[in-house]
Order: sequence, then structure tokens, then C-alpha cells
Amino acid sequence: MKVINMLFVAGISLLVLNGCMSTRHVLGKDDADYEKASGGGRYSILQDHAPTGDIKVDHLPDLVPRWEAKSRGGNKSPYEVWGKKYWVMDSAQGYVAEGTASWYGKKFHGHKTSNGETYDMYSFSAAHKSLPLPTYLKVTNLDNQRSVIVRVNDRGPFHGDRLIDLSYAAAARLDYHKKGLARVRVEAITPSQGQSYNPPKVVAKESVTPPEALPAKVSPVSSTDTVNAPSELVFSHLQMGAFSSEESADKLKQRLFEAFDTSVKVVINKQDDGLFKVLVGPFVDPNDLVEWQKKLQLEGFGNPVRVALVP
Repeated sequence: MKVINMLFVAGISLLVLNGCMSTRHVLGKDDADYEKASGGGRYSILQDHAPTGDIKVDHLPDLVPRWEAKSRGGNKSPYEVWGKKYWVMDSAQGYVAEGTASWYGKKFHGHKTSNGETYDMYSFSAAHKSLPLPTYLKVTNLDNQRSVIVRVNDRGPFHGDRLIDLSYAAAARLDYHKKGLARVRVEAITPSQGQSYNPPKVVAKESVTPPEALPAKVSPVSSTDTVNAPSELVFSHLQMGAFSSEESADKLKQRLFEAFDTSVKVVINKQDDGLFKVLVGPFVDPNDLVEWQKKLQLEGFGNPVRVALVP
């Protein structure tokens, strides 16, 4: 009698074990879905999630971009993921884009990134499909204007039309970690070898745009030039954004027209480096320029940069 009971219990245990091992039981899907969710058995957590409890990121130091050689790993071009090919850019110089950002957390924490480093969800890092590894980016949440500098050392995201995956800490710095997604602008920071990164300075409450971010025929203004600027140099336009694709620039132009109709004049300025920069203007009266800068900010168009077009 004891032998029969033990066999019965063993049989039930085996059924339960087999049930837990079934991918359909775990995910409600087939083996292909399990293979994708587990990264071919690489990840023990199938569904990504945030760390337990809320984390504080205000104490984390900002990254200081520096020149780095391309990683040995993660820069193969083209590469293939789930049957789709992706090409890696030769350089991140001048890269600017807007799109949707997601974040990744506990599932990937402690695992290798595409360039062979270890993913840490409590650091400021990111994954991108085509930028060289590593690349430093300034990422701005377009809904609240919060920004963070991240270091791209991984590939992804490979689902939907998402532009970038940020580490959980970076998403928390931008305050969208509880939402999951955010509209962001990403701008590459590419210091030259042997040079350190100096963020743009604020002079007399006026944003100073780095020379590489200025539209064509715009006179770069340094902190000393601002004080001794020639009288004929006046701010005539507001730069709304810079994009690597004309389609993205057109979308911003359409958004401006939808918000302000024909009361605003929008120009797309194509640069020698291939960037498409969206300008509003010209403004003859400086007071009009200031007024429009405020209007654009109130309508959610970020912080327009004043620029001076010269012959």
C-alpha cells in the first residue's frame, strides 16, 4: 500500500513539474515566444520589471562624456535579430533624433550587454539599434524637459517603433519610469580624442548653442563674444530642433502649423552634414522673438534656441 501511494505522489509531482516547464503554461504561447522572451534561455526572468521599491537617482553623478574607441563587440554591421537586419552607423557625429523611449530593468540586470560589458540598471546607460558602441547621448524628455546623459553600450529595442531603451535609473531621472514610455529627443555628444567635454554655458540667462548644433550661416556665439558682440549681430530665428531625417523635420513643421496655423513661419534648413534643422522666423523685432519663444514653450515645443543668421 505504501509503494502505491509513493508512486501516485511521484506521478502527480511529475505532472506538476511538466506543467511548469511547458512554455504554453508559462506564457500562454508557443515555444517560439518562449525562445524570444528568454533570449534563447539566457534570461531567467521572462517578463521585464522594475526593481523592488522605488529608487532615488538624484544622488547619482552625471556622466562626463569622453572620447572612447569603438568597442570590439557590438559593432558588427550589418547584424541580424529575429530575422531582421540592422546597420551600424560609422559615426555618431551630428546625430539628433526624436522618438519613443522605453526602459529595461531587472530581467537584464547583471547580464552582458552587446559590447561585452555588464548591464547595471542603476547606472546611466542605453541601448540603440544603430549608433556605434559606445556613444554618449543627451536624452531629453519632451514632456517635462528633464535631461540625462547616457552611454550607449547595448543594442535594442527591437520591438515596435521605439527609438531607444534607457536603463531604469536613466528613465527615473527623466521621470517616466512609472509610465514605461516617453517622447524624447536624443543628441549625440562626440568629444574629439584628447579633448574633454564642456557642456554649453549659460550667459546672461541665454542658452549658448554649441557650434555643431547651429544652422547653416549662423554665427557661433561664445561666452566672450556675447559680451563684445558686434551691434549688427542680432537673434533673428528660433531653432526648434535638428534631425537626421527630413521626414522627422517635416513632422515637427506640421506640428507647428497645427498649433499656430499661418501665424508662424517655419523653415527647414539642410546642413552640409546632412542634418535638417527646423527654424521659426525671421523676427525683425527682438520683442517678437522673445514673445514667440514663450508661446512655443507654453505649447510644449521645448526650449527654442535663439540663433543669429548672418550673410
